[in-house]
Amino acid sequence: MRVVVASKNSDKIAEVESVLGSLGFEFVRGLEWDDVDETGDTLEENALLKARAVVESTGLAAVADDTGLEVDALNGAPGVFTARFAGPEATYADNVAKMLHEMRDATDRRARFRTAVAFVTPEGVETTAEGMLEGEITTEPKGDGGFGYDPIFAVLADGRTLAEMPESEKNQISHRARALKALVALLTD
Repeated sequence: MRVVVASKNSDKIAEVESVLGSLGFEFVRGLEWDDVDETGDTLEENALLKARAVVESTGLAAVADDTGLEVDALNGAPGVFTARFAGPEATYADNVAKMLHEMRDATDRRARFRTAVAFVTPEGVETTAEGMLEGEITTEPKGDGGFGYDPIFAVLADGRTLAEMPESEKNQISHRARALKALVALLTD
């Protein structure tokens, strides 16, 4: 089956293709589609919005995700606004800087990444799954790998940030990997 990863983020595309590679999909790159407004109230709604739009635009099956960072000290924020935490045009560095600023006096640094993935076919079959990774927000960036909030998100079970882990290791335990593995289980059932 030919599948499009409904993202324009090359880091995310590589991670999705790596985890879903076992399904034998032929991943199609280089297609164009309009940006999708993430107007959903939940991560799952946003993932479905993106996948449906890409299916409609390309005529191919699509897998999409939406990820939220939920920080206890910020009452679950930024949540669905994670990518736009520091503003609509924010860079990874902008978001990390804002998070560190917001958390500067926090004693409770617990957080979790939650990812919802959606797989939608041209025939209208929709499958969704979710994955979560518990951790905490560090006081400063650590590590050179990963992307987004990875340098300031330390995995509870390990202590290292996602940016300190080799990509192959991160792709085994990340929130996105967990959601994608749950999706694989649903699709191969």
